[in-house]
Amino acid sequence: MANKLSKLVNKIYKLPKSTHEFLLTKLFTSQVKFAGTAKLRVLSISNDKVVVKLANKKRVQNHIGGIHAVGAALAAESASGIVFGMNVPDSHLPLLKSMALEYNKRMQGDITATAQLSSQVITAISSDEKGDLIVPVVLSDESGDSPIHCEMRWAWVPKKRR
Repeated sequence: MANKLSKLVNKIYKLPKSTHEFLLTKLFTSQVKFAGTAKLRVLSISNDKVVVKLANKKRVQNHIGGIHAVGAALAAESASGIVFGMNVPDSHLPLLKSMALEYNKRMQGDITATAQLSSQVITAISSDEKGDLIVPVVLSDESGDSPIHCEMRWAWVPKKRR
């Protein structure tokens, strides 16, 4: 099942590989302005996996020089929202219901957020009239550690109420 987002992503992947990251990022940040302000980069998008990166630059740093907690949350929400959005039918709305982030350790340098969906979850999103589920996100830093544990709860509902 293809929706508008997945069709646009597929068009981008037909273009030269050197343009993919730039165009995927532009596509996303044209809709989510705060991600553009933070300079979030979309590295890859597929129906079951999305990878985004947030560089540890001054615009997103906290008082100790690491990525601010909200910046890390933005990366996790973005990765989970994109992979979820790739699978929600155009007749439905994707809605973030909640996010749970446990900051277990100080982040080192840039962070990468990876969100993945199983084939069973993808089937449920495309076939159930409405529902909600947790999209797990692995947030890793330059040291290779995962200093933050993330879970995003996303829901889908029909655009038109019956």
